[in-house]
Amino acid sequence: MTSSATPASSDLESAVLEAVALGAPAALNDLGTLVRIPGIAWPAFDQTQLERSAEAVAALARDTGVFDEVRVLRAHIDDTDELGQPAVLATRAARNGKPTILLYAHHDVQPPGAEELWDSPPFEPTVRDGRLYGRGAADDKAGIMAHIAALRAVAETVGDDLELGIALFIEGEEEYGSRSFARFLSDNADALRADAIVVADSGNLDSHTPGLTVSLRGNARFTLTVRTLDHASHSGMFGGAVPDAMMAAVTLLATLWDADGAVAVDGLAVRDADTPPYSEQTLREETGLLPGVSPVGRDSILSRIWNKPSVTITGIDATSVAEASNTLLPEVSVVISARVAPGQSAHDAYRALEAHLRAHAPFGAELTFSDVDLGDGFLVDTAGWAVAMTRDAMADGYGVEPVDLGVGGSIPFIADLVREFPGAQILVTGVEDPHSRAHSPNESLHLETFRNAVRTEALLLTRMNAGVPAS
Repeated sequence: MTSSATPASSDLESAVLEAVALGAPAALNDLGTLVRIPGIAWPAFDQTQLERSAEAVAALARDTGVFDEVRVLRAHIDDTDELGQPAVLATRAARNGKPTILLYAHHDVQPPGAEELWDSPPFEPTVRDGRLYGRGAADDKAGIMAHIAALRAVAETVGDDLELGIALFIEGEEEYGSRSFARFLSDNADALRADAIVVADSGNLDSHTPGLTVSLRGNARFTLTVRTLDHASHSGMFGGAVPDAMMAAVTLLATLWDADGAVAVDGLAVRDADTPPYSEQTLREETGLLPGVSPVGRDSILSRIWNKPSVTITGIDATSVAEASNTLLPEVSVVISARVAPGQSAHDAYRALEAHLRAHAPFGAELTFSDVDLGDGFLVDTAGWAVAMTRDAMADGYGVEPVDLGVGGSIPFIADLVREFPGAQILVTGVEDPHSRAHSPNESLHLETFRNAVRTEALLLTRMNAGVPAS
């Protein structure tokens, strides 16, 4: 343990941790209630459920008794008349010169996908073997309840001595691209401005080792359309002389990787940074890699995931197997999702990908690029007081020293936070572990990890309330 608390503060922290333990059943019950609300931001889904979800979160925030004001708000998407999805903003002004902390999570969830792939209904929270299963149980309704449970414990224990400024921002469209996020920040900048920002939307090294995320890959996602013919033709009549769009697309896409499966695109950067030990066996266990299938890429496994680019084909529009006929296809479209090494701009990475694809287009195939979506990666400045305080709280909350993590996924809106609040220290934490299967069937939350995450945040809030080091 790293805590160096005085006896008085040690007694207070013990009381806070006891309050966390006593409040855990209620927190998990409330989490189950949130999981039952299928709040999905995609327009194809019932948007009244997303409104229900926002109101439920707002009620939880009000019931803490911590906040001066709790509102459900929407912001416009860019400069259009279209409104984004409902978000919850709760605020409490700092007293007596104490700092302010912003707590972020999101209440929208991914679509459930094929329900037959779930072992229990996706929106019916189910506990099995120390885990809570359900869509959003980990990503990110557990992040919401980690904030709420920590606030409850601190408010109950610290009482009128709570002088910390607190803002709670629970977004409603993170899974749908955070389309109104930047405008929401600018519209509510005064209410959101903070000395430290906790983004509870990441994960940990494993179910018992906490992690502070210090790097995130960026993303460059776009649709590529390949055309070789102005109409379909009979494959028996012209096959062997005419390249159809599928042949051209498959040939072109194969150039994105080398023989080892590493990305082979000039201009995509690689970050040079150390990674902790991580075995191929662990990779197999956490991903379900089949016994005869080998990993791809080179160097340490975590460097491939955290510090190097990746390219994935996530969708394809072509004739289905059921509809297949002996036809040369004139056009094929694919979605290309690239992860960008931390430190490289997503714009530069996209330009490198576009240049590569144009240079390697086979048979003179016509290429069209559309639906470009870019998000920059993130590197944390680990020198600030908030980082040190968070690491100490993790060590005491989990009983295990934390590790600095890179994350292969992206949280593009963090770039918006950095731009709007350049003076804030950003702390990317989370309650997920490698077996959470966020976005996949059978998403789940490890219950002990959740309890330790609440302990950590409650200690962090208590210590920030007691004072921060002089700058």
